[in-house]
Amino acid sequence: MKVLISTILSCAVAVSAFAAEKTYTIKFAHVVAASTPKGKAADFFAKRVEEISGGKIKVQVFPSAQLVDDDRVFGALKLNNVQMAAPSFSKFTPIVPQFQLFDLPFIFADENHLHKVQDGEVGQALKDLVTKKGFVALDYWDAGFKHFSSSTKPIVNPEDAKGQKFRIQSSKVLEEQMKAVGGNPQVLPFSEVYSALQQRVVDATENPLSNFYNTKFHEVQSSLTLSSHGYLGYLVVVSDKFWKSLPEDMKKYVTQALSEATDYEREETAKEDAHVIAELEKYAAETKKLEIFKLDDTQRAKWSEAMQPIYPKFYDIIGKDLVEKTINAK
Repeated sequence: MKVLISTILSCAVAVSAFAAEKTYTIKFAHVVAASTPKGKAADFFAKRVEEISGGKIKVQVFPSAQLVDDDRVFGALKLNNVQMAAPSFSKFTPIVPQFQLFDLPFIFADENHLHKVQDGEVGQALKDLVTKKGFVALDYWDAGFKHFSSSTKPIVNPEDAKGQKFRIQSSKVLEEQMKAVGGNPQVLPFSEVYSALQQRVVDATENPLSNFYNTKFHEVQSSLTLSSHGYLGYLVVVSDKFWKSLPEDMKKYVTQALSEATDYEREETAKEDAHVIAELEKYAAETKKLEIFKLDDTQRAKWSEAMQPIYPKFYDIIGKDLVEKTINAK
C-alpha cells in the first residue's frame, strides 16, 4: 500500500513538474521588413512575452512573408500552422466589410482621435466581428495616415484633384472618395505603382509617408501634400485554436506583452514619419524636384465638406452607428 501511495505521489509530482515546465510556441508571420515599425514591434513582443512568461512562451517571428503572405494567412491561422499575424485592414474587409470604416476620408481628426476610436467602443465592436469569424482579434497597429502626391498639379484644394488619374487600392470607398472631387480612380497593385507613375499611366496617388519614401515615389512625383486624409493600419490576430489551448495565465502574458508592443509600434510609426518628412524636405531643398505642402485647418475643412457626402453610401455596409460613434469619439 505504501509503495502504491508513493508511486501515485511520484506520478503526481511528475505531472505537476511537466505542466510547470511546458512551453508554448507562437509563430508570428507578417509581410513587411523587420526594420519597419511593425517588424520592430513583432520582435519587441517576442522578447517581452518570453521575459514576462519566464520562458514559457517563445515566439518565432517570420518577417517579409517568409512563412506565409497575408492573402493566405487566414487559412494558416485556422489550421493553427501560424499562431499570430498582423494583416492590413484591407485583408479583413472581405470577411468583415465594416472595416471599410477606416477608408472613409477625413473621418479622423488626428492621431489621438484615431487611437481613441481603435481603443474604444468602435474598435472593440470591429474586433468582436473578427472574432465571430474564428480569429481572436487583439490590438491595432499603425501603418500611418495617407497623403496625396502628384506629378501634374499640386493637390492642395479639392478642385486640384479634378481630372487627375489617382492610383488607389481596390476599395469602393476610395473610388467614391476620388470621384467626389472629380478625380479618376485607377486600381493598381502596389508593385506596379512606381512604373505607372513614371510612365504617366497615373498622375497621382495616396500613401503613408513610409510607402511614399521607401518606394522612391518622390522620384516620380513633383508634389506631396501632407493631407492625412485617410489611414492604413493593421490588426493583430491570433489563431482561435491556439488561443483556446493557452492557460489563462499564459493569455495574460500575451495580452500584456502585446499591449506594450502596441504602444511601442505606434511610437515607432510616429518617429518614422518624422524622419521621412525630414528626409523629404532635405531632398526637396537639394533637388528642387519636389514641393511639399501641408493642409491647414481651413483647407482640411474644405476637403471634408467635399468628401463627406459619400458617407451615407456606405451606411448599409459599415453601419451608420459606427460611423457616427467614430466621428464623435473625440
